[in-house]
Amino acid sequence: SEFSSKDMALRAQKKILSKMATKASVQMFIDDTTSEILDELYQVSKGFSGNKSEAQKVIKDLIKIAVKIGLLFRNNRFSTEELGVATEFKKKLHMGAMTAISFYEVDFTFDKDVMEEILNSSRDLLLKLVNAHLTPKSHGRINHVFNHYSNPDLLAKLYDPSGPFRPNLTKICKGLNKLVDEGTI
Repeated sequence: SEFSSKDMALRAQKKILSKMATKASVQMFIDDTTSEILDELYQVSKGFSGNKSEAQKVIKDLIKIAVKIGLLFRNNRFSTEELGVATEFKKKLHMGAMTAISFYEVDFTFDKDVMEEILNSSRDLLLKLVNAHLTPKSHGRINHVFNHYSNPDLLAKLYDPSGPFRPNLTKICKGLNKLVDEGTI
């Protein structure tokens, strides 16, 4: 294959960003509302796992994936077929956000099987989208994030109306509502 400075620049950007996935360096790619949701997801992960470094790794993986996909979009790297998968993923993400909000707003309606299915099918769509663009290590990050948050025990604790994560879920759903209203998801 021929040398392409555009491809080289994209690889360099992905490499640099994978090394710098800190809150400060990512703000140009992730808005304040999303950042607040990520902070709450971190608190939930830390509280659930009891492991600060594992919680940090999950959020760092999530940020790296989001930034890399954002870079691929900005650089028009997706084919027409992949853009169709991206649209399908965005619809699934929207449905997941609406479902998460609904389960939060109406106590005792939470169904872990429904939420698990949405998260697992979202993961599969995302893996299909990035299959030709990201490394197996990045695919592992996607699996890590989705497997972590689709854990039925974590979901049950998160949606327990009198559970320890209720304040976090309130903030997460407030942020999701804002992103849905803005048309971001």
